Amino acid sequence: MAIALHLATHLLLAIVVFAALWYVSLRKGDPSFVDAFWAFTIAAIGVSSFAVTHTGWMERKLVLTGLALIWGLRLGVHLFTRWRREGKDRRYVKLIGGAMKKRGWSYGRATALYVFIPQALLAWVVSLPLQLGQFSPVPEGFGLIGLFGFALAVFGIGYEALADHQLHRFRADPANEGRVMDQGLWAWSRHPNYFGEICVWWGLWLVAAETAPGLFAVLSPLFVTFTLVFWSGRPLMKKALLDSRPGYADYAARTSALIPRPPRRGDAP
Repeated sequence: MAIALHLATHLLLAIVVFAALWYVSLRKGDPSFVDAFWAFTIAAIGVSSFAVTHTGWMERKLVLTGLALIWGLRLGVHLFTRWRREGKDRRYVKLIGGAMKKRGWSYGRATALYVFIPQALLAWVVSLPLQLGQFSPVPEGFGLIGLFGFALAVFGIGYEALADHQLHRFRADPANEGRVMDQGLWAWSRHPNYFGEICVWWGLWLVAAETAPGLFAVLSPLFVTFTLVFWSGRPLMKKALLDSRPGYADYAARTSALIPRPPRRGDAP
């Protein structure tokens, strides 16, 4: 009963936060900032879960909350500054514009149903390891699964941050206008940032999975993996880059889609 109330409370928290963000988007005419606050909201759910649960093993609670804060603040600041620098996200312009044109919806209805309500629900789903992993007081002490999960999450945060930094530096150089980013981590994977993100959430789930409630949070890394690999991540990016970057087809032919590996022999950039 306590777990159910905990989950319901944080679902309500996510809905309230994204309802407020929706109101802001009505005034700005742009929902693109939502990605940054998606990361901030998940981190906030982790902090709230730490604060309101009193039965969990303190060290596990601190690890889950600390990693969530580092991940959420780093990614949220990165996405927010990118939005401030680049303006409207073309994905959202196309999505909302299509809904308004084809369905005759208002901007408010389109953004609510296509952006803010889904984002609230998905932030709650992704944060499940941070919620459920905070409860059980046993076992005290990390096992091999928890230690591996901790190492995997730390690796994922660092890997994703490095990939984002390399891409930002590449795009900031005017000489690279229209070119394909095929340097650094991007020479070994077309989506190293997605690979890092997937590692983060499988790692956090493994930390949480050493508790009985935490096992049920597996929906979180499964959803993150499905989204980035098959839904709104890699497929949409590939289509956009094939249309806008003349050399992208050759880059895709020699470079792993997700899991890092050396470029195919003879085709290294």
